[in-house]
Amino acid sequence: MLLILIVAWPFAVLATSCNSHKGVVPAVGWKRFVSNIGLRFLGRALFLVMGFRVKVKGRPASRKEAPIFTVAPHSTFFDGIACVVAGLPSFVSRTENLRVPILGRILQALQPILVSRVDPDSRNKTINEINRRATSEDSWPQILIFPEGTCTNRSCLITFKQGAFIPAVPVQPVLIRYTNKRDTVTWTWQGNTFLEALVLTLCQAYTNVEVEFLPVCSPTGEEKNSPTLFANKVRSKMACVLDVPVTDHTYEDCRLMISAGQLTLPMEAGLVEFTKISKKLSLNWGSIRDQLDQFAEIARASKGGRIQIDEFAGYLKLPVSDVLQELFALFDRNGDGTIDFREYVIGLSVLCNPANTEETIQMAFKLFDLDDDGVISEDEFASVVRASLGLPDLDVSKLFKEIDADKTNKLSYEEFRDFALKHPEYAKLFTTYLELQRCQVQIQSEVDDHHPSLKSPVSKKTSGPSNKIYPQNSEDDNSAASDKKDD
Repeated sequence: MLLILIVAWPFAVLATSCNSHKGVVPAVGWKRFVSNIGLRFLGRALFLVMGFRVKVKGRPASRKEAPIFTVAPHSTFFDGIACVVAGLPSFVSRTENLRVPILGRILQALQPILVSRVDPDSRNKTINEINRRATSEDSWPQILIFPEGTCTNRSCLITFKQGAFIPAVPVQPVLIRYTNKRDTVTWTWQGNTFLEALVLTLCQAYTNVEVEFLPVCSPTGEEKNSPTLFANKVRSKMACVLDVPVTDHTYEDCRLMISAGQLTLPMEAGLVEFTKISKKLSLNWGSIRDQLDQFAEIARASKGGRIQIDEFAGYLKLPVSDVLQELFALFDRNGDGTIDFREYVIGLSVLCNPANTEETIQMAFKLFDLDDDGVISEDEFASVVRASLGLPDLDVSKLFKEIDADKTNKLSYEEFRDFALKHPEYAKLFTTYLELQRCQVQIQSEVDDHHPSLKSPVSKKTSGPSNKIYPQNSEDDNSAASDKKDD
């Protein structure tokens, strides 16, 4: 292997020397022809001495027929075999890879599309470069892309990223299969490390590989305007031939799984179909990652990575009550008595955050500030919370101290607001309580209209500040009563 790489290096030097327009214009002429022939031959020789027996089905399309190859499933660093079989097209590579001795110059000879980790705009630049090359009239090599964006175990096809489909040009799907009974090649976030996968594969007498080139897929008029539709169509065709299912999970779910493992949660806790819910709920990676930290804090004692009502109540520093059970039921979308991370993310986004508006926080502060002096004492805080939950003996000192950041035994509006923004569950707890009270008031009013002799004050069962906690005549509804358990 080392000998072949050393022999390949002069061909790479030939292809990249005396080129003052690297990455701007394609390499042309005899140097490109000779180096391409030499590197293709040496690439096949490299995989041959590594023990790979490659079987090719179908034929690679020309650049005119399909400027882009889409290869799946992507499961290992050995998938570079598809690049050699396809005739050494360009591909997306990290800028840092060009600094690797020998290999860096060989990669440079393939005219890769470079992406940088330190450039925040690198993703947009990469998409623009793919689009420029795929639609250019110049003699750029074809582009090979792994649209899954990460390695999987080949049991399904995850969501395809749109980079290969944004140019709206024909693409050729390429399938890659490893048919050995013993799988040594798979390299994902679990299982064999890079070195283990390499050594175990080299210890095999041989490794069977099938590379199949499917018919070229061209976008329809609607798919040209929607890369997602085009990507889904290509993925469905590839999955049908592979006879595997498709899933809405993406590379971001893999990142969440790794984060979940680091937080001592089961790794599957991070499988939330990130792309799907982020589009529906207008979420970004940073917000969901922060919510995973919060979820881990609540579920730390749970071995299964799911929150039960006792843990939920402990996180809120409140006892289990009817109002808390009502809030828990809103989070528990499938009604199994527990909240997983997906339900938690949806609950915060659909139920809590909309209820946690500045107006709601101001209203809540005024309700707690019984004497209207601009601050909330512990007695005022305890009085309202006890009345809200219907628990006259409730000890709320721990919760009060957590909100009281400056330790003055008085809550300013800024302290109250900061806590509410960091813990939106309390906003929904508050509005859920108000909605339950409104329902009771409405029912009582209907009873009083039909049976005047049965009139009784709604707030009789509690000793709370009834003029504030039960706003019977308010026309301003801040209770978010229409929240539903939908995505």
